[in-house]
Amino acid sequence: MKHYFSLLASPIRYKTLFLQFVRRDISGRYKGSLVGIAWAFITPLLTLGVYTFVFAGIFKMRWPGELASGNGGYALRLFAGLVVFNLFSEVISRASNLIVEQPNLVKKVVFPLELLGHIAIGVSLFHFLIGSGMLFVCTVIFESFHFSALLFPLMVLPLIPLLLGLSWMFSAIGVYFRDLGQALVLVVNLLLFLSPVFYSTSTLSPELQFWIGFNPLTEPIENMRNLLFSGVLPDLASWLGSLLMGFAVALAGAWVFTKTRDGFADVL
Repeated sequence: MKHYFSLLASPIRYKTLFLQFVRRDISGRYKGSLVGIAWAFITPLLTLGVYTFVFAGIFKMRWPGELASGNGGYALRLFAGLVVFNLFSEVISRASNLIVEQPNLVKKVVFPLELLGHIAIGVSLFHFLIGSGMLFVCTVIFESFHFSALLFPLMVLPLIPLLLGLSWMFSAIGVYFRDLGQALVLVVNLLLFLSPVFYSTSTLSPELQFWIGFNPLTEPIENMRNLLFSGVLPDLASWLGSLLMGFAVALAGAWVFTKTRDGFADVL
């Protein structure tokens, strides 16, 4: 068990290596483009602009309880859901190929392979912070400001160990079952509509609210919105429960990764 907990601290043990690979991944993604890393800022800004134009301007949609003031309240709340969902989808969509795409690290180099999961999350957090930062600024400009909203990054904290565990689990399984990647893309696409991204759970029937509550994205999305737009803090017991569940999944993923990693080189 101590070994599994040590995997969680890999970014601390291999700090230089972790930061180097995160920077390489981020810079490699925008390498060769005219504006470079500026795309990380342009993309969420354009996304917010498009959603504001389409949903608030064309369809005149309003979030439940919001006045028809035309201030893009629906678009901001939708964007808040997308920011959280994109953090989840970027990690999960890449998870099955983390090991497969790095055969040299498996066969020829003594490399802490468990660090690949942390690197994927580090890259996704970089984009999450940019998107959520823009969301926060737009919320301050177009909505009322609540000092408690400064705690908004904590709303996704329970997702981090959960994503790490799933990343380890799927990356290990993906070495042996290459179809997993296609299945995960399908699941992520379905979750976009099965998560409260385009709607509020308050509009659902009690039965649907019960079932959608099992979706790990439901609580962080709703907590993000409540904190940013209403200044309402999440229920501490529920938040801690989600955090503990996330660490349980992380330990389960560490166990699967450890038990299967000896065979990676033979398969690759």
